[in-house]
Amino acid sequence: MVDAYIFDHVRTPRGRGRANGGLHSVPAIELGAQVLRALQQRSRLDTREVEEVGFGIVTPFGEQGSNLTRPAILMAGYDQSVPGFHIDRACSSGLDAVNLVAGQVMAGQVKLAIGGGVESMSRVPMGSQGSVWARDPAVAYATWFAPQGIGADLIATRGGFSREDVDRYALHSQQRAARAWEEGRFARSVIGVVDSLGQMLLDRDEHIRPETQLRDLAELQPAFAQMGSLGGYDAIALQRYPEVFEIDHVHTAGNSSGIVDGAAAVLVGSREAGERLGLVPRARIRGFAAIGSEPTIMLDGPAAASLRALKRAGMSVTDIDLFELNEAFASVVLEYMRVLGIGHERININGGAIAMGHPLGATGAMLLGTALDELERSGAATALVSLCVGIGMGAATVIERV
Repeated sequence: MVDAYIFDHVRTPRGRGRANGGLHSVPAIELGAQVLRALQQRSRLDTREVEEVGFGIVTPFGEQGSNLTRPAILMAGYDQSVPGFHIDRACSSGLDAVNLVAGQVMAGQVKLAIGGGVESMSRVPMGSQGSVWARDPAVAYATWFAPQGIGADLIATRGGFSREDVDRYALHSQQRAARAWEEGRFARSVIGVVDSLGQMLLDRDEHIRPETQLRDLAELQPAFAQMGSLGGYDAIALQRYPEVFEIDHVHTAGNSSGIVDGAAAVLVGSREAGERLGLVPRARIRGFAAIGSEPTIMLDGPAAASLRALKRAGMSVTDIDLFELNEAFASVVLEYMRVLGIGHERININGGAIAMGHPLGATGAMLLGTALDELERSGAATALVSLCVGIGMGAATVIERV
């Protein structure tokens, strides 16, 4: 099997996913084209050498529909021979896109490819494409459907994580993200997004709230309590988990991931392709995995996916220096740390989606790039990237710095 290497990666800043957000005026296709264009310019790529491009897009609807990846390739000025696809595995889509193109490299079917993702949540709202799982009563009944927020609160209840625990974790995310920006830790990889005249629209993550205090978080109301009681979802979850007496609703807008716009791209290929094209490998992909988990609680798949990826790589948790886990909700990270025995000093050390936001289809690729940059900055050797996934799944990738 051929080794797959990461040669470079870029991402946009994350813009608030609202009409007044810094990236709202930019369609998703243009966000995707700008990261592809930046990747080509930074690596001086002859784009005829790129044999595949895959983007994660979680809401492939309206202007994000109909395989946006392919026209984004053409809008970026790539050669017409470059094919493209999109994938939707909910929150892990961007990471899965990288894993899929890396798998083609490992199989010897392509030599150079790009994986990444894009999501304009301000222009194409989450859930616009509909969901048979949530809306078909027969399907919802048979699979014990409850929304993600209920699952996050259920994880907190089962794990004994209090409101203060999740708020304190959220505060650390804000503090770490602010410090990372102040110290220039994202400077190498974040590209500014420009308008059609070349004027800068946004060059910095704008969802971060560095002034946040613990008392500010404590004042926020639980986001899913009414949904759980009036919507009947608490009752469904308690039937599935009868050992829980009642669900403690601890998650709020302040300790959950933010809605944002953004895009990311990762250049992956074989060592032979890198040598031929003058590309210097920055990391090797050691292994990756996805897994299904119980769908009502939904968000506890990352630990199992991580262990599966580590097994495929011939590694263990103790072999990993840094972890990046998407901060969909604070309890997801706290539970992951508990199950795998990881200290807070080894995970999400530059903040995460609670502070910077979660642009759905792009997040997985962003986390992979963040992990690689931090390996190089700190001199550490190995990192594991993971995300929880809707309908009960998890995905993980292990990389090793070259």
